[in-house]
Amino acid sequence: MSSMDNYFWFITLVGLNGFLILFLALHVSRLRIVKRIAYGDGGDTDMNQAIRAHANALEHVTIFCLVVLAMSLAGSSSTLLAILVLSFTLSRCIHGYGMIGRNFTARRAGAGITYVCELAALLTLFAQLPALWPH
Repeated sequence: MSSMDNYFWFITLVGLNGFLILFLALHVSRLRIVKRIAYGDGGDTDMNQAIRAHANALEHVTIFCLVVLAMSLAGSSSTLLAILVLSFTLSRCIHGYGMIGRNFTARRAGAGITYVCELAALLTLFAQLPALWPH
């Protein structure tokens, strides 16, 4: 396993989730045009949900990217990184669909898988600390 394998998964994570965040941002902009809402949510439920879907993705994607970068630098297994990156990305798509489509089951499933991926990544990162401790 080369370090480039690990960077591949980090770059994949950033790229795929970057597209998701762009899609969610475009959805907010589209609603602003259609509903003629310049600032905030204008008291509109659809606008509020679109804004929250976009913000929620930013909240989770940003920290997960940092954790995966740290895992990549620490030499985590490429297979583990692949599983975490693909699962996390799928979970964020499911969550976004649930938020925008008002499908609470999808929203809950996406959130649950997101939390599992985040916890697994953080536990793995902390498990690697003893081997990385400077002697």
